[in-house]
Amino acid sequence: MSDTVTVSLPSPSGPRAVTLSYARVGAGEPLLLLHGIGHHRQAWDPVVPILAAERDVIAVDLPGFGESPALPEGLTHDLSTVVPVLGALCEALEIERPHVAGNSLGGLLALELGREKLVRSVTALSPAGFWSPVERRYAFGVLIAMRAAARRMPLPVIDRLSRSAAGRMVLTSTIYARPGRRSPDAVVAETLALARAEGFAETLRAGTNVQFTDDIPALPVTVAWGTHDRLLMRRQGVRAKQIIPRARLVRLPRCGHVPMNDDPALVARVILDGSS
Repeated sequence: MSDTVTVSLPSPSGPRAVTLSYARVGAGEPLLLLHGIGHHRQAWDPVVPILAAERDVIAVDLPGFGESPALPEGLTHDLSTVVPVLGALCEALEIERPHVAGNSLGGLLALELGREKLVRSVTALSPAGFWSPVERRYAFGVLIAMRAAARRMPLPVIDRLSRSAAGRMVLTSTIYARPGRRSPDAVVAETLALARAEGFAETLRAGTNVQFTDDIPALPVTVAWGTHDRLLMRRQGVRAKQIIPRARLVRLPRCGHVPMNDDPALVARVILDGSS
């Protein structure tokens, strides 16, 4: 079951209402989960039951993705807007400085929340922002191609492909190392989420000049990278460690860019260890 919350954010032309969809389950210290570009909060479904045994888990659809509408006119889909939106979400849910885990774009947002000292620990899974110019252009090109393919495919074709392991590989092998483990229904839902994401183009455009360059000295930070990441190559994890020297750098064997589905137990343990 999902819920929504509406927060107010200032803009040059006056306050704007931002609505976010989220799911909350479990008990313990709060843990905010942030997905990547073109995805939705259900990317975290494989690990949520494990995390919820020890944490109050809040998985959110970022603005313009999943069930969250795009930002209203006057607000841009960039870090300077989305980070305050997430801070306002925590205030609205009466969560004070949660732990945060994010994947890809969500990992970058998690690190920004840590830099702003809005959270108590950060776990970033293949976070964006540690690329070279060539690596960024490659990743953006792949994402644009994935989006175009998802938008072109009729639903019956997506559904038919999802019903076989080979078809799920066609649809999701760019982000999963083990696409056969993803359920057909999940593959259909995330393909449609990519095709329908209102915030995709503007979010990608805002990322053109993004580069994470700041240390986060006051918080526990974990950076984890799948050994089979085909979108953001794992050498970017070494750069992240150089920029955030005290960060714990973790290798995720046989995991792709979205590792939660490839090895849920390992990813959950990395997040729980990083937020202990």
